[in-house]
Amino acid sequence: MNWKTIGHIDDIPLRGARCIKTPGMNIAVFRTSENEVFAIENRCPHKAGPLSEGIVHGKSVTCPLHNWVISLENGMAQGADEGEVRTFEIRNEDGLLSILLDQPMMVAAE
Repeated sequence: MNWKTIGHIDDIPLRGARCIKTPGMNIAVFRTSENEVFAIENRCPHKAGPLSEGIVHGKSVTCPLHNWVISLENGMAQGADEGEVRTFEIRNEDGLLSILLDQPMMVAAE
């Protein structure tokens, strides 16, 4: 496991997201209205919609394709929907963000 610096919290708009490309998948890094930061796989478990383009509300994101709501805390679909996406640990040190990635998943492009 390796911590990789991915930028500053101000690079992500409030209630918005930024994408990180890895060799294995795209990861969406979200910033809530409370300045909390979460990272999840950028793929809805329903039809693989781009979660980074969804609406952030509280600690959830709504997929832009079919309105599935996904928890930013644990990656689980909410309500009657079932499914989950992978989550990643984020570290915020004075606004500088780092993500914990498996060695084969090291960031290829930001």
